[in-house]
Amino acid sequence: MSDFLHTLARIRQEVYALHAELTRYELVVWTAGNVSARIPGYDLMVIKPSGVSYDDLTPELMVVTDLYGTPVASLTADAAGSPVEWSNPGLSPSSDTAAHGYVYRHMPEVGGVVHTHSTYATAWAARGEAIPCVLTMMGDEFGGTIPVGPFALIGDDSIGRGIVETLQASNSPAVLMQNHGPFTIGKDARSAVKAAVMCEEVARTVHIARQLGEPLPIDATLVESLYDRYQNVYGR
Repeated sequence: MSDFLHTLARIRQEVYALHAELTRYELVVWTAGNVSARIPGYDLMVIKPSGVSYDDLTPELMVVTDLYGTPVASLTADAAGSPVEWSNPGLSPSSDTAAHGYVYRHMPEVGGVVHTHSTYATAWAARGEAIPCVLTMMGDEFGGTIPVGPFALIGDDSIGRGIVETLQASNSPAVLMQNHGPFTIGKDARSAVKAAVMCEEVARTVHIARQLGEPLPIDATLVESLYDRYQNVYGR
């Protein structure tokens, strides 16, 4: 088996397994939500199929597409010059595939993208309101406020454009797309899933805090210090 097919099998397994994290943390219902991962070194990604129950997912059902969302099942040649082919499940990729692909095309540092309709983060998105940085956890994980992206319809790469335009001007790996829900990015798919879990956690906590009164903002200089330490020192 070529190196590419080994990599593809690994990423399909990873993307499949990470979908279980979305249900474990109650970030999705029914068939909503999706995880994708870039295939390193190729203009390809792996993403959840559309309309398939989480209980019915398998690694082999993860769809391979190009970065425009078109399913593909072969490469002209691998690094050694030999043709490479693999099977795709014959299912349509997620309806959010165009958005994921746009992110990968325009943010080469991103290796994973996640979309959920998690309750509290989506409630903030429904109000079109950014989540203010009032928790040290937010300083650590998001480097400040979790921003709101513009309203956009599913069907083309409009959502992807909104994600990229918003996150390129932010430290945050999460964006609340207005009236839609959160999208998160990461260096790989696992990092993007972690961002989705943490986004819902802070959305819930800040919402509860506001029921008790106005949360206290953290000074921007302190936020920068928290983010720098967590990203560059903590756990190293």
